Amino acid sequence: MLAVSRFTDYRDKVLSNCSKVISGKDDVISLVLTCFLCSGHVLLEDTPGTGKTMLLRAFAKTIGGDFKRVQFTPDLLPSDLTGINFYNQKSGEFEFRPGPLLTNVLLADEINRATPRTQSALLEAMEERQITVDGVTTRLEEPFLIMATQNPLESYGTFPLPDAQLDRFFMRLSLGYMTREQEMAVIARPSTLAILDSLEQAVTAEETAYVRSAYTEASVSQDVLGYLMDIVEATRHASNFTSGVSTRGSIALYKAAQVTAVLRGREYVIPEDVKYAAPFVLSHRLSLGGGLKAGAADTLLRQILADVAVPLETV
Repeated sequence: MLAVSRFTDYRDKVLSNCSKVISGKDDVISLVLTCFLCSGHVLLEDTPGTGKTMLLRAFAKTIGGDFKRVQFTPDLLPSDLTGINFYNQKSGEFEFRPGPLLTNVLLADEINRATPRTQSALLEAMEERQITVDGVTTRLEEPFLIMATQNPLESYGTFPLPDAQLDRFFMRLSLGYMTREQEMAVIARPSTLAILDSLEQAVTAEETAYVRSAYTEASVSQDVLGYLMDIVEATRHASNFTSGVSTRGSIALYKAAQVTAVLRGREYVIPEDVKYAAPFVLSHRLSLGGGLKAGAADTLLRQILADVAVPLETV
């Protein structure tokens, strides 16, 4: 029997703890939590100074995970992420020095400033949960979450992520600005770093293990599954897209809808869960035709969501 109360309790603990650092962004924190429960990764597109780093550091402290941050630059090498084998003169042997990828929560800051070779070093870790150095494969510890950031307004000196790599990210999110009142409260309060240093773990490893595995028990009716596929197929047939959502995207939307349902206190998925999660899960997986800007994908997808018929509840 699925204990939905354990999911809502877990959600409340995470939101309450993270909100001490990040004000007024419960919706974004909930979406990061959704990615985390689904073992997915987050691409956060936003202007500098909106709290992206603080959000992930607060989240890592909340779940009790190890946190690492890497500033991506053009001279960053794959070995700077995975680690290297170095020769120890005292022992006369090669020893492995692990890189920042061997952690629970990794912030890949400004990922599009690194070269494609370095960007691709993340792919094995993101998809296979492992890294390979000099032919030796090392499994990554669970839980494992990567949140990559990029500035959507600045393209000078960047290497845009290819569609195949964008598809590896579970969701694309944006923090956005706070309201006037929220920002005034943040400005006048003690240092955010001081608040972060005092933050304590809010959930146990056992609670995390349960919610990351049990959400798959949320039931999805054939009507709701059909609605999900109607949305996916509509993206594949839309003339504005050169390619629609992949099967990986369909699976991601299915999982996200299940987590959305249980975090809202239900044992079953309804069409609104699918519709809510779809823009965050699907928009970055769509390839646009010529002449269209990247931001148009979200607008076109929301039009598709408005046009696809929602199944009605039958008595």
